[in-house]
Amino acid sequence: MKHAQGLTMLASAALLLSLASSPALARGADTKPKQEVQYPNATRVAPKLDLTSAKDQKDLNEGLDAVSAGDQAKAEQLLQPIIDGGSKSKYAQALALQGLASIKYNAGDTKGAIGLLQRSLALGVMPNDTYFQLQYMLAQFQMADEQYQAALDTVTKWRAEGKKETANSYALEGNADYRLGKYPEAIAAINKAKSLTDKPEASWNQILMASYSESGQDEKAAALAQQQLNSSPDDPNALNNAAAVLMQAHKYPEAIQLLEKGRASGAFKSEANYVSLAKLYLITGQDSSDPAPNAIKAGQVLQDGMSKGVVKPSADTYVLIGQSAELSNNTGAAVDAYNKAVPLAKDGEAALRAGRLLLSENKYSQAKGLIQQGIDKGVKQKGVAYMLLAETERGLKNKPAAITAMKQAAQQPETAEKARAWLKKAGAG
Repeated sequence: MKHAQGLTMLASAALLLSLASSPALARGADTKPKQEVQYPNATRVAPKLDLTSAKDQKDLNEGLDAVSAGDQAKAEQLLQPIIDGGSKSKYAQALALQGLASIKYNAGDTKGAIGLLQRSLALGVMPNDTYFQLQYMLAQFQMADEQYQAALDTVTKWRAEGKKETANSYALEGNADYRLGKYPEAIAAINKAKSLTDKPEASWNQILMASYSESGQDEKAAALAQQQLNSSPDDPNALNNAAAVLMQAHKYPEAIQLLEKGRASGAFKSEANYVSLAKLYLITGQDSSDPAPNAIKAGQVLQDGMSKGVVKPSADTYVLIGQSAELSNNTGAAVDAYNKAVPLAKDGEAALRAGRLLLSENKYSQAKGLIQQGIDKGVKQKGVAYMLLAETERGLKNKPAAITAMKQAAQQPETAEKARAWLKKAGAG
């Protein structure tokens, strides 16, 4: 599919699972009221607990309470000595390792947390409920660290040994499968997760939609997106997801109709809604024989969003408005929009766009200033920028400066051949 220069396609519907908070701490059976056994069918034989020291029990409980309270200094002060051999109880050591793993995870040291959890599990001394809870926590940490195959292996082992099936565990499996590009497996796992609860997470459907799309099942992805939108018609994320999936299925008129319906009903609550619709108009305009009507609509959508204070006057917004005007052959409006983007932009692309348009109208002096500003600020295609600069110098009858600029273009791979040919023709090769 063709794209207007500089346009970015709408984001995929793959809005993926993330860990919102650290998993809960596991506590020993003697630190909490007696509860129903969570893993009654586990294949693992639970070991006998070896925690007999009242002091170890006290230090461990206080250390884990400090972990729960987020008091890192106190937790380390109480738990590290237990790990270092201050306690003969391997059970106490295992729970202390788990406590410090949670501290490291909350501090952003996911790899350190994973290492401590693995040491805790390797001791093999915890009762089954605690052991399998920590094993599942390990899988969550591995997902957070983008160790997707390791997370998949861990949750598979957890399910096989613990003999337990939960909706969340299949969602984690589906997430890992999706990240590994195993789309059929991801689809099966997410559908299994949904079958085990009457309150599936919205993110599960997002993974499912993305997996359908990536595996070429666009109709199923579109149907699921529409289903989500029907259940939450006022949800801007559901609206954007449905439009993105329709786009991936190349159903552009349907996507535009869907978004316009949402805009008319007041469902556009975020900048992303307006930007998505504007980009959709621009892309479909570029693919048509007459791009002007859709390009004009793209600009109108952005102006509508800005007038309501939802779309912010950022560099990206002004570049999109400039692209809309440029595609509708309104050069003056395009240059004006690009110029508004220039002081807000982190790079020189907006300045280069404005300079290119001014050059096309033989406004050499103005074009030169903007193109040079773009080069100084940084552009993706330096060779193209230097060739444009050379053309402005030619228009200004400054041949030495044009040659200097073209020699710069000759040093860039994308323009080297054309620049050398120009220089040779100009007698400066």
